[in-house]
Amino acid sequence: MSSTQSSNSSGPSSSDGGQEKQKMLLAADTGHFSMIRALHLADLVTELNGFCGGKSIIFVHAIWAALGFMPFGLFFDFMDGKIARWRKKSSLMGQELDSLADLISFGLAPAAAAFALGIRTPVDHLLLTFFVLCGLTRLARFNVTVAVLPKDKTGKSKYFEGTPIPTTLSISSLMAYWVSQGWILDNLPLGVMGQGTIFEFHPIALLFVLHGSLMVSKTLHIPKP
Repeated sequence: MSSTQSSNSSGPSSSDGGQEKQKMLLAADTGHFSMIRALHLADLVTELNGFCGGKSIIFVHAIWAALGFMPFGLFFDFMDGKIARWRKKSSLMGQELDSLADLISFGLAPAAAAFALGIRTPVDHLLLTFFVLCGLTRLARFNVTVAVLPKDKTGKSKYFEGTPIPTTLSISSLMAYWVSQGWILDNLPLGVMGQGTIFEFHPIALLFVLHGSLMVSKTLHIPKP
């Protein structure tokens, strides 16, 4: 989870940051496009994060394109908070949009890329699904606890509980290196264990399990920049 999530949803403002207008538009009984009009500029940038993650999943057949969209997701994930603070507008939908976009770009997209590279035995499926569920749980916990985490003088949380989900880009970078070396499909690093049995899996998939476990850690505190 990026540090922009709380700023997108609760950025500084001299009044209500446009929340009342947004609340009115979201609650409107009429107007087919009232929800679109309710989105702030920062929300639209957050949507671009989700767009990049979605395109990454769609392009798994063209692995370089799939991996290439992920850093752009991080860029938009960073910019939404910057824009919210610049415009001094807080968004009721911002935090939820940010979490959903992050799940797509930094949870589902890396798992889909790993599958495309050949991590796809039945046990691999379980390990990658565990990784995605850890990301989902980590984001939900953030949304629940962000208001009660210790804050600095500016009102910003002092640390992340567990590793933020955008750090999964480290795995994506590693996968890009595998692709550049031709280490895919039958040539994946560390090979296969239990080949020919129902327990067949790629040991490299345990990297996703490790990263997922770090995301949901309660005791691991990562200072915010």
